Amino acid sequence: MEQRAYNRRMARRFQAVALLLLLAGGPVAATAGTVAGAAAASPIPLGGRLPDVELAGLNGPARRLSAFRGEGLIINVWASWCGPCRAEMGSLEQLAWAGLPPRVRIIGISTDDDPAAARRFLGDANATISQFIDHGRVVERMLGASTIPLTVLVGPDGRLLAKFYGARDWSAPASRRLIAAHFGARGGSRSLR
Repeated sequence: MEQRAYNRRMARRFQAVALLLLLAGGPVAATAGTVAGAAAASPIPLGGRLPDVELAGLNGPARRLSAFRGEGLIINVWASWCGPCRAEMGSLEQLAWAGLPPRVRIIGISTDDDPAAARRFLGDANATISQFIDHGRVVERMLGASTIPLTVLVGPDGRLLAKFYGARDWSAPASRRLIAAHFGARGGSRSLR
């Protein structure tokens, strides 16, 4: 908890200094996270298009959100210290292995301040879904993840289709029907992770 508070204080200080430099007309070295964070100060509304941000990999390489364009995307926002998030992770794995509609992928995004803690949890959970970490809370702000777990459905065009706060059983028939309805598919046997 102390590390998290320290990281937030440092992020706020960096943002304040960057804002002062910007207002003063001085040069500001912007990273993808600070640019995206500024662009996503308020949550993207349903129907809005997600901006292209870089996602740092937890169990694989980094990727940009634009790399998923053309595919439906189920994004689960979680943290290793969140009990409901931990409980929900298994049902997302089951959903991925049982089969998704064609051209639909599940990814997870951790809001942990400590990547090592997130990786430990993924190892303990035997997670196979592509997982990323949200440095600087860019995705958290962009999606409006005021509570976690948060699962969002994103269309192939990058537009936000639906948000689901709280843990749910994603492997249940009702959840599978909901996913099929949002992605315009009748289900499938294709498993994408």
